[in-house]
Amino acid sequence: MTVNPQHPDPRALDPLALDRQVCFALAAASRSVIGLYRPVLEPLGLTHPQYLVMLALWERSPRTVRDIGQALRLEPATLSPLLKRLESAGLVTRERNPDDERALDVELTGAGRALRQQAERVPGQIVERLGMDVTELERTRDALTRLLAASGA
Repeated sequence: MTVNPQHPDPRALDPLALDRQVCFALAAASRSVIGLYRPVLEPLGLTHPQYLVMLALWERSPRTVRDIGQALRLEPATLSPLLKRLESAGLVTRERNPDDERALDVELTGAGRALRQQAERVPGQIVERLGMDVTELERTRDALTRLLAASGA
């Protein structure tokens, strides 16, 4: 198809064209990239949401459920079943905070700490599966972080 400069492609002017939507690009990219994680995380026995919880705990443990929820931008109703499954798998413990009965502390077990060594291979495997330059991926992550901040999340 040839494009006549006097009559540009009407999709290029359409503010509702699917391929011009930030929300579509983000949703599609998110599903696709998370899909790449599934086979990489499977040998670790983790789903992608569980992996995110473990990343937060590998940064700092113990943490309160509230703190993990804020870090991951997850609601308690979403986080609670993830934590229960991680506890059942022997990777974390959950206990009431002795100083604040309302707070629930989550702490890595020895097995949870040991799993970190295997997980250190995950980022490299994802970069390899994406086939993109690390610098480009870092710029993309930084742009998404700015977008997240701008959206008020």
